[in-house]
Amino acid sequence: MYSKFPIPMAILALTASAYSQLAYPDTPKGDTVDNYFGTKVPDPYRWLEDANSAETKNWVQAENKVTFAYLNDIPERAQIRKRFGQVLNYERFGMPFKKGGKYFFTRNDGLQNQSVLFVSNSLKGTPRRLIDPNVMSKGGVDPIGGYSVSEDGKHIVYSKSLHGSDWNEFHVRDVKTGKDLPDVIKWVKFSGASWSKDGKGFYYSTYDEPKAGHELQSANYYHKLYYHRLGTKKSEDKIIFQKPDQKEWNFGGDVTEDGRYLIIGIWYGKETNRVYYKDLKAKGNKIVKLLDKDDAAYDFIANNGPIFWFQTDKMAPNKKIIAIDIRKPQQVNWKTVIPESKDALQGINVTGNHFIAEYLHDAHTQIEVHSLAGKLTRVVKLLGLGTASGFGGKKNDNETFYTYTSYTSPTTVYRYDVATGKSTVFRKPKVPIDVSKFTTEQVFYRSEDGTRVPMFITHKKGMKLDGANPTILYGYGGFGISQTPYFSTITATWLEMGGVWCVANIRGGGEYGKSWHDAARKTHRQKAYDDFIAAAEYLIANQYTSTPKLAIEGGSNGGLLVGACMTQRPELFGACLPAVGVMDLLRYQKFTIGWAWASDYGTSDNEKEFDSLIKISPYHNIRPGTSYPPTLVTTADHDDRVVPAHSFKFISALQAAQAGSAPVLIRIETQSGHGTASLSKALDETADAYAFLVKNLNVTVPAGFGS
Repeated sequence: MYSKFPIPMAILALTASAYSQLAYPDTPKGDTVDNYFGTKVPDPYRWLEDANSAETKNWVQAENKVTFAYLNDIPERAQIRKRFGQVLNYERFGMPFKKGGKYFFTRNDGLQNQSVLFVSNSLKGTPRRLIDPNVMSKGGVDPIGGYSVSEDGKHIVYSKSLHGSDWNEFHVRDVKTGKDLPDVIKWVKFSGASWSKDGKGFYYSTYDEPKAGHELQSANYYHKLYYHRLGTKKSEDKIIFQKPDQKEWNFGGDVTEDGRYLIIGIWYGKETNRVYYKDLKAKGNKIVKLLDKDDAAYDFIANNGPIFWFQTDKMAPNKKIIAIDIRKPQQVNWKTVIPESKDALQGINVTGNHFIAEYLHDAHTQIEVHSLAGKLTRVVKLLGLGTASGFGGKKNDNETFYTYTSYTSPTTVYRYDVATGKSTVFRKPKVPIDVSKFTTEQVFYRSEDGTRVPMFITHKKGMKLDGANPTILYGYGGFGISQTPYFSTITATWLEMGGVWCVANIRGGGEYGKSWHDAARKTHRQKAYDDFIAAAEYLIANQYTSTPKLAIEGGSNGGLLVGACMTQRPELFGACLPAVGVMDLLRYQKFTIGWAWASDYGTSDNEKEFDSLIKISPYHNIRPGTSYPPTLVTTADHDDRVVPAHSFKFISALQAAQAGSAPVLIRIETQSGHGTASLSKALDETADAYAFLVKNLNVTVPAGFGS
């Protein structure tokens, strides 16, 4: 399909002369072979799974040396990095939330590595700096993962990440004095903090402390739910709930707004979950198994005394809102409050005695306000094809906040009056870039099996469709996660350079509810890759771009997407940027939290699923003697979600197999995790990626760019 239209001669010339052969490090091959149901599968780079070995560390240094020598030799790299700093140097605010009569919000003055948390007694009062992560670690490389303020507003729990890894430390700060209490809880993972109503302590979940030297590799099993009382040691924390016979069960504990109940959400890497609860005013330690059939997804929203509201996909793929009276919890007594819609329900809050529901219509947000009886009251007016989120608060609060953003609209914070339905701008950023020059269109294309798939395309107004436009196609397609419009000054910089930014809403995401997700799960994973390849073919067929000008990009599950598509169709793409990708689909479940992804991928422990995985696993589908497109793999040494071994093994196989002269490189960040730990590191990494594209897609950087 992509060959139907002529490619300009200047672009064709690129493929013949732009590359020179690189000298990659000599990566030894081992003789490891696994036997899966009678199929023998070599794994020659198994030794790279040991991130602590001297051999792996030496290999990392050698690969980075080659990569940074290549990147630093790109003349435009410095211009791009400078321009990124210019366009991001503007004041940004997070959405406020209110506790104990005080307002809390984050602010970044522009180029701070981490945003700072402020507190104020009123919206018009003078804010006071409360938590500044930039002074807590050298270079501000340890980000704050989250905050939880006690009901009275006196104390705040904040989680500090270990160089961006999923391991966190919980600290408690006195809001009035700004000083930390002695309470420190180390080795917390996949948990927030939920305060008891009296403010004397909080609930949290974690695993046992990992063995020294294995913090970033060991499997995450046997989660436990604890209660920590202020002024005591972690060793004295009380275990509220655990399941020694269920190593993969994970728990989250949340106290209801009225302080009466502790809601225990239970998840285990499936599309379904369980919900238990504990009456905190009842005597004893009884925990009630409210939803224990493992038959659907149930997300607790709020309660009105013994009436519990849930968002669920039980007999409703697009989700609905139900009410369960815990005094008569049998399913026959459940009440549907807001029925399933033709659009996918993404989230809901109870604020101002209303349900405020966020729906997706063709991958952009629509907000509906319903009474507590479920009656539609109004639709919140938004500006166009964008994303709105927020609307949190207490049940009786009439004031709430939300953000709105799109590919051409910088993220703006609004105050919303629930009683009147009036939205007013609370904080609007002044970005140092003219966004009026850009436009977004939404198109729909057909995948290989005829499925209609949406895609957003953003570019300069008046752009010619001549096949010569450098283009980035981005996707994710997994775990029911929807890709909705958002503003990025980095993307805007790409548009400034004459680039096109495209986001394909492929199957595996949640844009059209559970059915859209299910369509690309387990043995159907190939559907997501078919959708992404079809998006590339659409862009080429309609002359937005051409193969030598087309790059594909994605991170995490999106990194897997890029790896799968470039190994299946290497001739289709001009460059590839797979970031922190799941590249070994036969062994992903053996590391940290990888086992929890089996709901989307299946595992090699199942013969039918193995037969599917071996066909799509990027690491296992690299073919020697193939000319692969220019590729820059990125990962980080503190990534304990998708461990860097995935990328290490993939790039080793790719370098060994590469028949062409196009560069295939890996950039390994230090003191960062699954998502770069600090702003400066993020800008460096992104500048490297875009410089790589400028060189390999033959992009002409505008005169005066970055000056």
